[in-house]
Amino acid sequence: MSKELALATIDGGLETIKDNKYSTIIHSDRGSQFTSKAYKDLLLTNGLTQSMSAPASPGDNAVIESFFGHLKDEINLKGIKTIEQVVATIDNYMYYYNNERRQWNKNRMTPVEYRKFLMAS
Repeated sequence: MSKELALATIDGGLETIKDNKYSTIIHSDRGSQFTSKAYKDLLLTNGLTQSMSAPASPGDNAVIESFFGHLKDEINLKGIKTIEQVVATIDNYMYYYNNERRQWNKNRMTPVEYRKFLMAS
C-alpha cells in the first residue's frame, strides 16, 4: 500500500461521511503511509480522528481489532464480484452487529441496547 492510495481512500470517503466527519475515527496500523505528515494533515484538515496503537501497546485498539476479527470470521465474501456487493455485505453486517448480535461482555445486549442502557444510567 502506498501513501497515495491511503490519501485517495480518505479523499474518496469524505463525501460519504460529510455529516458525521467530526465523530469519525479512522483506524489504521502504524505503517509509514498512515504516519506520514500528508496523511495526518489530511485527517486534521477534515476533522477526522486518527486511531492507532502506540508502539508495543496493541491493547490500545483492542475493541476495533476484535470487531474486525468478528467481521472476517462472520461474513462470506466468496462469490462476490463487485464493489457494490462488498459494500452491501459489509453494510448488512454492520447493521446486524450493532442491532442484533448480542455480546457476552455487554450483559448479552447488542451494542445499541448497551449504549442506551449506559445513557439511561
